Amino acid sequence: MNNMETSSLFSLHSLTSLLIISLSLVEFALADEGFCSMPSVVDTEADSNKPLYWKVTNPTLAPPHLQDLPGFTRSVYKRDHALITPESHVFSPLPEWTNTLGAYLITPAMGSHFVMYFAKMQENSKSGPALKDVERFIFVVQGSVTLTNASGSVHTLMVDSYAYLPPNFQHALECDASATLVVFERRHALLENHISEQIVGSTDKQPLLETPGEVFELRKLLPQSLPYDFNIHIMDFQPGQFLNVKEVHYNQHGLLLLEGQGIYRLGDSWYPVQAGDVIWMAPFVPQWYAALGSTRSRYLLYKDVNMSPL
Repeated sequence: MNNMETSSLFSLHSLTSLLIISLSLVEFALADEGFCSMPSVVDTEADSNKPLYWKVTNPTLAPPHLQDLPGFTRSVYKRDHALITPESHVFSPLPEWTNTLGAYLITPAMGSHFVMYFAKMQENSKSGPALKDVERFIFVVQGSVTLTNASGSVHTLMVDSYAYLPPNFQHALECDASATLVVFERRHALLENHISEQIVGSTDKQPLLETPGEVFELRKLLPQSLPYDFNIHIMDFQPGQFLNVKEVHYNQHGLLLLEGQGIYRLGDSWYPVQAGDVIWMAPFVPQWYAALGSTRSRYLLYKDVNMSPL
């Protein structure tokens, strides 16, 4: 075989290899479950017919090329922050709840002063009481529940509805079919002569608030008054939008990404995140978010307020 033939065969082999690699990359980029893949028009239309927040309860656990890798997880726990992703959730019966499984996502064991957990209520399920002096906030991400209290007041909470329940407030959540709730609990930092009350509402009924210097849309689900020692924010980002301020502050956060995907900076680390991911942020950890993909990002954010650092 002469040099020309050898060169031609080498070039043909190189071209074939390049085509195989290119096709592989295209196949990965178009994969339905690819983490940062651009969804097709068909996929987007199909998603638009799904219930609100459906990706929280039906998450993409991992990119296709990692789904079969034993031991793989995106979850991270560090001194001042944690990323808890769906493949790491461990569900077990919730104490004093009936027919309900819970997954604790944020607890004081990691350094927080609040608890955040998922409650998966099944057929004929009922909540248990909060601990003494503990206030509770629930947000419905799937299904519906009925909230009753000692005075006989009854509310039906659908997806995107929520309730704040003051400490030592007798109440019950009941579910006939199935529902998934995200629940926040903390010991109430009581201020003298300031009494909190039950609040029931829904995100779409809350006004958009001004965010000077920022582009995201903000709603606050609880009153901005002294009886309430925390608030829950709903923050919306369109693709390509990001936080202007690189925040460093004394407040703690618990976050659930309800829709979309993006990049979160926590300390010196950068994390790809998507709907269903949970983040804990300790005081003074540098934090920043940018929305990616082709659809809106929305997250629910716990923030302690009306409290002196002393």
